[in-house]
Amino acid sequence: MQLTITRKKSTFLPDPRRVIARFLYTSDERSKNIIRKILAMSDSEIGVELNQVLREFSKRHRNISRTLGIHFNKLSNLFDELGVEKEKIGSSRKALIGSCFTKEYSIESAAFFNPSIVEDPYQSKLAPGEKRVILSFRATGEGHISSIVFRSAVIDRNGNMRVEPVGNMLAEAERIKRHKYKKKTFINELKEMYDIENDISSVFVLENLSDLFTYGDLKTAVEETRRVHQLSSSKELIINQMMWLARSHYEIDFSLDSALSERVIFPIGKSEKSGIEDARFVKFTDDNGEVTYYATYTAYDGKTILSKLLETKDFYHFKGMPVHGELVHNKGMALFPRKINGKYAMLCRTDGVNNYISYSDNINIWNEATLIQKPEYPWELLQIGNCGSPIETEEGWLVITHGVGPMREYALGASLYELDNPEKEIGRLKTPLLTPNADEREGYVPNVVYSCGSIIHNGYLIIPYAMSDYASTYATVDLSELLTELKKPN
Repeated sequence: MQLTITRKKSTFLPDPRRVIARFLYTSDERSKNIIRKILAMSDSEIGVELNQVLREFSKRHRNISRTLGIHFNKLSNLFDELGVEKEKIGSSRKALIGSCFTKEYSIESAAFFNPSIVEDPYQSKLAPGEKRVILSFRATGEGHISSIVFRSAVIDRNGNMRVEPVGNMLAEAERIKRHKYKKKTFINELKEMYDIENDISSVFVLENLSDLFTYGDLKTAVEETRRVHQLSSSKELIINQMMWLARSHYEIDFSLDSALSERVIFPIGKSEKSGIEDARFVKFTDDNGEVTYYATYTAYDGKTILSKLLETKDFYHFKGMPVHGELVHNKGMALFPRKINGKYAMLCRTDGVNNYISYSDNINIWNEATLIQKPEYPWELLQIGNCGSPIETEEGWLVITHGVGPMREYALGASLYELDNPEKEIGRLKTPLLTPNADEREGYVPNVVYSCGSIIHNGYLIIPYAMSDYASTYATVDLSELLTELKKPN
């Protein structure tokens, strides 16, 4: 049987007009000179300059004056060094100082790619046969820094997608809250990452912490330990592990008046300062029926990659969490949408070439993996990996895969695994499900089609996918045809 795959005409393109206001800082001395100049300006000069800033940028950002105030407050240490009481500075002068430490960043000026798709938690006011969905994308801007952005859409009974209008003003998280740690829990997590029991430096650090502490408390305790003790490289390593673990937890909230398409999850911690890459969202249903949306993603600090986890129930409030264990230094972890035989299950690619499955009692800890699939056909000769979380069907777990073949061409494939034993493959496509066509071949990285998640609706498999790491689109496949093909004996 020749599978029919229908490419849709909808295209998601990068838009350089979508900007956020970021904090801009160079050096202490240069910054002090800027502050001195603004403090020396007359009130009338301040009024003229600030009026120009607000006229030009208030239509480009939601509550730009609030952002300028936040950036002004980040300079507290400089005012102390200058001997200036910042509380006595007038509001207009504060705002102008804040504007000199602010820059616009176009989040998707370079690329808009690697989409995933999940069912929206809100399904009201739809016509019969329709489903509201949330698409996530990897948006990439200057310096190749990636963030997570969203689109809302409705799929009709025929698999056609109607994308809702995109909001004009982007919104970073309104509130970023660092996690409060229980010392006992923190120590247990550390033990799973690193043997700390006989490491005196870590003991001294932990002794200076109360039973409930913050990242700031840990930072102070570490600085005190370094001041008092001469630390070897191995002891510095464990302290760095402690700091990484503490930085990896955070919570963010978006304003209730922000549209889904206006919310941007920009890198927060140092472990992801160079990008949040390839989020694979999944609607996870626990044994008690409770639904939580998770996303595994790759954090990149410019040198090292780490797998991390996002959690949300409503796409307004997100928790960022570490994923640790032996498997965290690998890309492409994809969580199953429910537990398998009482355990969390995750697809991964521990060796960069083959597909593996891992099980865990703890969603944050992944240590061992079992090989389940190797490259077998020419179009996947170099490597094989998943393209998002497995999808449960009556016939088994449907996994969309990517294969890399000659000339580093990426193609999409599909495999089917047993529901109760997803280590056992029922079947896989011998030929690609989707390869780059003439319109998809050119881009930031040529010859690539790639997805981070698909969904089933009304008998169709809906596959959003990226075109050569530049833009995105989607395609549909008849589900029954695909399952029939996958069940054919080799």
